[in-house]
Amino acid sequence: MAEFNNSVVTIGTFDGVHLGHQKILTKLKKEAKSIKGESLLFTFYPHPRMVIFPDSHNLKLIQTIDEKIESLQKFGLDNLIIYPFNKQFSRLTAFEFVRDILVHKLKVKKLVIGYDHQFGRNREGNIEFLKEAADMFDFDVIEIPAEEINEVNVSSTKIRNSITEGNIEKANDFLGKPFQIGGEVIQGKMLGRALGYPTINLKLTNELKIMPLDGVYAVEIKIKDEKHFGMMNIGMNPTVRNKSAEQKKYEVHLFDFDEVIYGEKVVILFRQFIRKEKTFDNLDELK
Repeated sequence: MAEFNNSVVTIGTFDGVHLGHQKILTKLKKEAKSIKGESLLFTFYPHPRMVIFPDSHNLKLIQTIDEKIESLQKFGLDNLIIYPFNKQFSRLTAFEFVRDILVHKLKVKKLVIGYDHQFGRNREGNIEFLKEAADMFDFDVIEIPAEEINEVNVSSTKIRNSITEGNIEKANDFLGKPFQIGGEVIQGKMLGRALGYPTINLKLTNELKIMPLDGVYAVEIKIKDEKHFGMMNIGMNPTVRNKSAEQKKYEVHLFDFDEVIYGEKVVILFRQFIRKEKTFDNLDELK
């Protein structure tokens, strides 16, 4: 691990890097600047719940690790550490984490945390423990008060719920940016082309990522660093589906775009929920 100088540290999973997280990151940078130190975010991969409860966590992530890194880089932090979270690491007590990681490795001078932050084995590391540890190891603890975090009234859980309920506009407001998914363009049945509305079919690139409610969405799509607009359908294609192949489809009809891009990696930015998926009586009605 690199050498650090006057490090101002925050810790957390930061899934989504939402408006609440952004409050903490802004405070982190401000505190680092005040002591001519280095801002440092210490996060984990995989998500701790996936390691501690591997068979029962039922957790889907708002962001892939690459998306999280991209979001965090925009804040201009001096240091980003993504620590491999495993069973052994999960057994560290709060005291061992502070002594071995924060103090000895990260050389912490200030620790910035949200008002309800807990860490360590059995989540024993709370604000009271941290204040005692700070006195022992000579660093400051800066707790962002509940009022400051709650004024944006956001959490990763609220965002996940909004996404799965199809309330994509609310999720985007909480995130401060459009929710996105990534995929690879694959060949479909060419039915959209036959109907006069050619679509691209996607194979998703991360199975741990949360997916929006089945239905139709207004989207932007990034292809080769260019943005295009379109409509996306998520679901089973009830009007034309093959009953023997019950597999969810991810299809996008792009406006003013008719290139063949099989194998291309693309990013979908969700803008608005249009309607739930429904069955039409025939192809003419669907068209």
